[in-house]
Amino acid sequence: MHKKNLKIGALLSFIMMLTISKTQLYAQVGNFQWGKDGYHYYDVKKGNLVYEDVRDPKNAQIFLNRSKLVIKKGDTIGIENFRVADAGDNVLINTNTRKVWRQYTRGDYWLYNVKNGAMKQLGKGKPSSSLMFAKLSPDGSKVAYVSEHNIYVEDLRTGFIKPLTTSGTKKLINGTFDWAYEEEFDCRDGFRWSPDGTSIAYWQINATTIPNYLMLNTTDSVYSHTVPVEYPVAGVNPSACRIGVVNVATGKNKWMNVPGDAIQNYIPRMEWAGNSNELILQQLNRAQNQSRIIICNVSNATARVIFRDEDKSWVEVSNKVMGWDWIDNGKSFVWLSEKDGWQHAYRINREGQAKLLTPGDYDVMQIVSVDNKNQLLYFIASPENATQRFLYKTSLSGGKAERVSPVSQNGYHRYEISPDNAVAVHSFTNITTMPVKEYVSLQDHNHISGDEIIPGKSPVKSNAEFFKVTTVDGVTLDGWVVKPKDFDPAKKYPVVFYVYGEPASQTVSDIYYNPLNRLYQGSMAADGYLYVSLDNRGTPAPKGREWRKAIYKNIGVVNIRDQAMGAKEVLKWPYADTSRVAVWGWSGGGSSTLNLMFQYPEIYKTGIAIAAVANQLTYDDIYQERYMGVPTDEQSRSFYIKGSPISHVKGLRGNLLYIHGTGDDNVHYNNAEQLINELVKNNKQFQLMSYPNRTHSISEGAGTTAHLRILYTNYLKEHCPPGAR
Repeated sequence: MHKKNLKIGALLSFIMMLTISKTQLYAQVGNFQWGKDGYHYYDVKKGNLVYEDVRDPKNAQIFLNRSKLVIKKGDTIGIENFRVADAGDNVLINTNTRKVWRQYTRGDYWLYNVKNGAMKQLGKGKPSSSLMFAKLSPDGSKVAYVSEHNIYVEDLRTGFIKPLTTSGTKKLINGTFDWAYEEEFDCRDGFRWSPDGTSIAYWQINATTIPNYLMLNTTDSVYSHTVPVEYPVAGVNPSACRIGVVNVATGKNKWMNVPGDAIQNYIPRMEWAGNSNELILQQLNRAQNQSRIIICNVSNATARVIFRDEDKSWVEVSNKVMGWDWIDNGKSFVWLSEKDGWQHAYRINREGQAKLLTPGDYDVMQIVSVDNKNQLLYFIASPENATQRFLYKTSLSGGKAERVSPVSQNGYHRYEISPDNAVAVHSFTNITTMPVKEYVSLQDHNHISGDEIIPGKSPVKSNAEFFKVTTVDGVTLDGWVVKPKDFDPAKKYPVVFYVYGEPASQTVSDIYYNPLNRLYQGSMAADGYLYVSLDNRGTPAPKGREWRKAIYKNIGVVNIRDQAMGAKEVLKWPYADTSRVAVWGWSGGGSSTLNLMFQYPEIYKTGIAIAAVANQLTYDDIYQERYMGVPTDEQSRSFYIKGSPISHVKGLRGNLLYIHGTGDDNVHYNNAEQLINELVKNNKQFQLMSYPNRTHSISEGAGTTAHLRILYTNYLKEHCPPGAR
């Protein structure tokens, strides 16, 4: 919703605290950039662009003082994102940004000349804040960018702006993506300079046949008006997609002859294949259970499939949004596959021959870096504990993996590794340690600078602890519990379950802020609640393919039973009060909350569901069809109907508060109204809070967050009273 964008408690926001922005996450600019030697980096501090040495962070140099960013009449611009040219002579600055759905990817771009201090605005004549993904050419002489769904290239010497595409409209999109591609494939930046700078490869998305979902704005003017979103729901054909290559000098365009229907296949990943005459891309069929790696010859536009991967449920899209992990001087690359039952790294050559690099019964969760010089692969895994994440390394020839993260630091690790693999930004947390960040030498993981990492050191002691339960079905679930402040095992306490339960996210991770309920006004522990969360089958835990794929065509069934049966085991604790049991969740967790309240009313007495998918047939095709199959007939639609909360409304016996924003472009408000109709039809009493024009995050507008927190807290306290009995 994506269900990754759902604001699930505090989890997502605090995971983001553990990361730093990558220079080329969605475009060439970012707010952090490594220097050439691996020890220096550029960063923005107090509005200045600084150049720092990880070995001596106290002596940071100001590379670009904010006072020099004067544009007119003494006005200066702020640096929101930047890119220092490889030669160090220019700085590309992104400012005045605007949101496109989730992220601030539209804005203005300026070029600062380091030698003479001149400031030059790019894209003059284009609408304000309309430029996207500006990137310097490899030789630094030009900049390419997207504006209003067309691609332009600007000569930095002459200032001449040349359109490379002219076909762009609201729904014919060049160089970026439609709503569904952005939301579900993390696709935003949709063009790439060739290594020699002569051509640009790009996506074209044709959403002209996609129906608009019309959100209704009733508050910004006396007369209401609609806000259209091109949004393909499950069962509706997706946008057509094709790959073009345009010559920068001549403007001549070639469409790659990628096999397969342009509508019934997705192309979520594409890069230049290590040279300026070949592209490499990942293609998924619409059902997303077949993945093909294809190399295209730009000269004649031909394409050949070099590698196929299939799964009886779904194949994961590469989690590397930009870039391709080439090895052997471009003769092979590293790729992840679950084909042996675990997600492993494979070495695949240009003929498609694959060699396993990470044998063993564990999952490679993410490739972090490829060190071609030392022939090493760095990746994230956690063979022993599914709630944690560690850095491992292995030879590019394959073999036994070696843990790099210190043995003394059990918890959740993240790494941003320098281009030469000498230094890493290391972020760490666990359930008793607040997030900390340091710089380490990668080879020996020795501390260079930054925070001192002492596991268990936090100013506020956490009452959270992990546990496992095995259900009547023989399924073992991980969980955490936050016990009351002055816990007395001889007394009975109310239990509040926090749930997500879908393939986009775990709730049970070894992260300090994970058990924090951001919606509760005050302290649940101080007020006397047992606060619990469980991870069911289908969540993206490092427990093997069978665990993750058990939910296929069973969202709303398998995950709900796992949660309910897990709750039954928790409620066997002698200090759990079975008469006071509540559950809550947001987005996919809201859907799970509704299903738990409707299907297992004997367990859950109170529920708070926020921004839920009440009818799975209303959600977007990429997400829902990936996990539930393509609903083309009565049989395939039956899985959606069976898993949808509106199919089980008759079971409601407890107290239900439902919350939704009417301006939710992700989980549309029609879910709320379909749910309301079913509740009314079945004479099920409930409480409703609609937030006008608020999006999926329900965060916009003065007082919204405070109002939501008080609403949530008061309802919980009224219907699931806190305190020991």
